[in-house]
Amino acid sequence: QVQLVESGGGLVQAGGSLRLSCAASGRTFTNYFMGWFRQAPGKERAFVAAINWSADITYYADPVKGRATISRDNAKTTVYLQMNSLRSEDTAVYYCAVGRVATMWADDQYEYWGQGTQVTVSS
Repeated sequence: QVQLVESGGGLVQAGGSLRLSCAASGRTFTNYFMGWFRQAPGKERAFVAAINWSADITYYADPVKGRATISRDNAKTTVYLQMNSLRSEDTAVYYCAVGRVATMWADDQYEYWGQGTQVTVSS
């Protein structure tokens, strides 16, 4: 049974930083992409960042470019999202996802999802 467990969310002041982690288990993830999405209250789920298996390709949504860094540790089957210079508009539930996707930002192509971790940025 595949399981994705996110951690690292919490309450942070605007301008601060957070590092989210997502540990995947239950199968091998060779050649799988890992991504982060978020859903703010009253809004649809939105792509944040994604990374390929060999970690030489990353892709970021425009709202987080320059402030976010995605990385992965395949030995630990874990993906990370470092978020800096946090803004109130970054407040959302953050989800990690894993899949053999053709389009890194397409959430419907990801096969497995975590339960999410809340990030709240206070201004």
